[in-house]
Amino acid sequence: MRNRKLLIIFLLVSTMLMSSFAFYGYQMLYSPNLQVEKEDRLLKIDKNETFKSLQDKLYDGYYVQDLVAFSFLARLMEYDKAVKPGKYVIKKDMTNLEAIRLLRLGQQRTVNVTFTHVRLKQDLAEKVTANLDMTKAEFDSALVEFIVNNDYGFNDYNIISMFIPNTYEVYADISAPGLLDRLYSEYKKFWNDDRQAKAESIGLSLLEVSVLASIVQAESVKADESKRIAGLYMNRLKKGIALQADPTLVFASGDFALKRVLNKHKEIRSPYNTYMNRGLPPGPINMPAIRSIDAVLNYEDHKYLYMCAKEDFSGYHNFAENLRDHTNNARRYQRQLSIEQRKARANSK
Repeated sequence: MRNRKLLIIFLLVSTMLMSSFAFYGYQMLYSPNLQVEKEDRLLKIDKNETFKSLQDKLYDGYYVQDLVAFSFLARLMEYDKAVKPGKYVIKKDMTNLEAIRLLRLGQQRTVNVTFTHVRLKQDLAEKVTANLDMTKAEFDSALVEFIVNNDYGFNDYNIISMFIPNTYEVYADISAPGLLDRLYSEYKKFWNDDRQAKAESIGLSLLEVSVLASIVQAESVKADESKRIAGLYMNRLKKGIALQADPTLVFASGDFALKRVLNKHKEIRSPYNTYMNRGLPPGPINMPAIRSIDAVLNYEDHKYLYMCAKEDFSGYHNFAENLRDHTNNARRYQRQLSIEQRKARANSK
């Protein structure tokens, strides 16, 4: 009888203990324990962070409510042996299980890397690193090394061609070499089989397409003219006629505020002087947008060789197949420009 009572007591105690352990285990796994009743928050784990220093950071920073439960589960899941650096979003009322899975998998907060309207290689760093942990100096150093060691045909003149203007999601702590590898992979994605086939069909390399696209982009703010302008320059290239593109003289001069190209600018000794040198310059004069690249790949087939700003100052151009018609277009524009200038002087008096 006594043994039976002891057995019942033992079973009751065991049941109670098992229930308690089960309840605590459930709480440890599924009850909110991080940022309890608080807003989402960023947790930065440094490169040399240990599990012990991370515990201190979570406790001292009031990220975690029950550090013992978090630590016990972290060790069970072997996260204590694989702490990954980075920036992580710890969400409101996050459970231990959710947080440890996030941290163990290295699922960091992503940031946007966006770059457009870059003209020079030395201007890239400021645009590219704006939201990243890396410094501009780190990026520039990695870029120099990439240019020296790459086997893809990129050099100091044309490296800007690799940067396809867009917005890319990356981890904030991405390394500079890692970022360049990622951007080159995006470059390869952009130059898919269809675009490569079109480049081959028009007789230009991928880098040459980008160079021409940068000139087309600089020539007009009107997107619907881009294919026609691209066709004009393709006609000149095919005939071996110098491009005579004023934006290349602006680039060669280094004075990007230059509004009017004069004869003296045509004497600048530079590989970018398309009045003095035939063919394409050695690199882009800006970072061509996707629409400008596609305008070259799908250029308009016509016989135009010349263009001049329209006399209505709309931003559009008059196009001509011969020098005589081009000269007449230019005279109309100059005549109207003189009239507008006289009006402006009269109004200023």
